[in-house]
Amino acid sequence: MAESAEERSKKYLDLGHSEAENHAKTQLELYEKHVRDTSSVTNVISEFFSTNLIGFAWHYLKSRFGPRHPYQAYPRNGDLGIYQLQSSIPSRQEITLALLSDWGSDTAESDAVAHLVARYAPDYTVHMGDIYFVGSPQEVEENFTAPHASWYYGASGSLALSGNHEMYSNGNAFFKHLLPAMYALDGTVKKTQQAGFFCLENEHWRIIGLDTGYTSVGRPFQEILFPPDCHLRKEQVAWLRDVVKLGDPADTRGLLFLSHHPYFSAFREDYAKPGSQLKELLGEAERPVVWLWGHDHRMVVYQQNKNGDGVTAFGRCIGHGGLPVEVQMPDPGESGKIAYYDQRVRKVIKRHQLGYNGFVMVKLNGPELVAEYRDLEDTCVYAESWSVEKKNGRLDWKLLHVLPELAVR
Repeated sequence: MAESAEERSKKYLDLGHSEAENHAKTQLELYEKHVRDTSSVTNVISEFFSTNLIGFAWHYLKSRFGPRHPYQAYPRNGDLGIYQLQSSIPSRQEITLALLSDWGSDTAESDAVAHLVARYAPDYTVHMGDIYFVGSPQEVEENFTAPHASWYYGASGSLALSGNHEMYSNGNAFFKHLLPAMYALDGTVKKTQQAGFFCLENEHWRIIGLDTGYTSVGRPFQEILFPPDCHLRKEQVAWLRDVVKLGDPADTRGLLFLSHHPYFSAFREDYAKPGSQLKELLGEAERPVVWLWGHDHRMVVYQQNKNGDGVTAFGRCIGHGGLPVEVQMPDPGESGKIAYYDQRVRKVIKRHQLGYNGFVMVKLNGPELVAEYRDLEDTCVYAESWSVEKKNGRLDWKLLHVLPELAVR
């Protein structure tokens, strides 16, 4: 019997962030698929122990104590990881990108979001991390590479970042199975994504995907004393400094950063280290940037802010791609960080109020970047724009549209 959409969603309710729980969930998925695909139900109990528990133990121990996939950085295979933004329609000046995070859940909601993205046919699509439960080869296939997978591949490019869930399997499936399916056009040449970070650029904007996933998971016992801080590895910092030339004072293009992990958050842990590394690269000039991330399963527009000694950012959380969307308010002391927050309730499952899944459509027209935040019913719940002044890199922000329900009360 096929699994219902509600049964699928229930598996993600109250999902913790421990590796053990997510590995157990993955093995349970494999076992349940085995039962559905097997006409006979004899020996089900014995098969559970062999397919589920033994498999879980082996996969968990291998991932926890086994070697992490070697880090991949640019230049690699002659690729520098910088691609010129280009429209898939030569006569059209506008360039479009669909941004999704925490989408890889193989749920009815993730399918609905992906099908909506396909209707818009953006030039680029970017997955900003987390393939559930542990970024295994089977989960990559179900969400991205199988013939029936619903991920939409942009005509000009489709790129991916790593979240912590991909690293629960030591990043093996991310590097071996997902990145080979990702690409960006360089003129008429399709270049396969070679590393877990990238830069898309034109004369007005640079869109830089950051890898915060590789350093988001620690080793057993060590992580108690040294919690992961999602720092940018030295290879990525060197690429930003020497290849992207992020600190060049003459380069005044607008900067849009994408990452899986939050630079700041009103709901759970945030990660200041990548922001301080970027600030060091950018130098002394106080230059605001736009920064979108996932990880928190909600859609939140934060006040312009900075974390510690990091960059000043227009921070947005878009971790509502495919998982059950949370709508609870944070502690009162944290709510001041929030400008707008989508708390609309779409349905209730097991007394859990769940919000609206969605994605962000980015539109580039000359110096203007427009971001439309759309839900799976194709409602534009929030829209904003930034225009960059080339002489100094200043960003002028405008609110274009907001549903009244998004106001924080």
